[in-house]
Amino acid sequence: MNPSLGFIGLGIMGRPMVRNLLAAGYVVHVYSIVAREIDDVVKDGAVGEANGLDVAKKADITITMVPNTPDVEKVLFGETGIIDAMGPGKTFIDMSTISALATKAFAEKIKAKGAGVLDAPVSGGEKGAIEGTLSIMVGGDAETFEKCLPVLDVMGGRITHVGGNGAGQTVKSCNQVLAAATMAAIGEALAMGTKAGVDPAKIVEVLSAGYARCGCLDIRGKNILKRDFAPGFKSKLQYKDLTLAMELARGLDVPMPIGSMVTEFYKSCMAAGGGEEDHSNVIKIAEQLAHVEIKAW
Repeated sequence: MNPSLGFIGLGIMGRPMVRNLLAAGYVVHVYSIVAREIDDVVKDGAVGEANGLDVAKKADITITMVPNTPDVEKVLFGETGIIDAMGPGKTFIDMSTISALATKAFAEKIKAKGAGVLDAPVSGGEKGAIEGTLSIMVGGDAETFEKCLPVLDVMGGRITHVGGNGAGQTVKSCNQVLAAATMAAIGEALAMGTKAGVDPAKIVEVLSAGYARCGCLDIRGKNILKRDFAPGFKSKLQYKDLTLAMELARGLDVPMPIGSMVTEFYKSCMAAGGGEEDHSNVIKIAEQLAHVEIKAW
């Protein structure tokens, strides 16, 4: 018999993840601070609840997918915090991207109640959430991981147990630094080629078939050429993730000169009002510096 699931946070990523769980036959109790998001997935068969605590009371496994560390903290320990529903037989999975240091502290409090806990941030954006092909990096004990693996399999194409609590968030920070730096480098490469008089669509075609091929080009290349910056993953969230990575690096005394520079690029995106656009809008910084516009001819 399938465990009963709870899902808190129904944004760009959360809604398609819930739909995949419903399609797999799970009962999913849901809550969001945005009422219309609850209504949206209730139409697909989810069970709407009045708050997070009600979700957790009815679920064997409660999943969160919210924007940042304070949001997870509020879900856990706020006025209707789900910590009061945690206990033996219950499991909490945070699939948000938040502080690795805070994750470890949250995990200790949850485990003290007798519940299992995993941090399981994801990579793959809205497309991966819709298709159920997310890369999921999981921190926590092996027993809890194995217990929850069938649920994670519904949402992900590759699920990797990377270590204890906090390890999932650490690996996600590694992912975000590399993804953001790659996207910024794509902007510089395309700006240079465009300014030299080459159709950027041809540049993308060539780069996508050679050693420079990467997920950023595969997923966002066509959109960049159309100047379509509708968010699959918002620039403001990429900036948030980079600041988390820089926080972790400082705590470990790890020099991050490239990561620090890319973080400043995304800060520039925020200052220019692009926070709600896709994170690929960092190419606009390269465009401004080179005085050129990247688009297919």
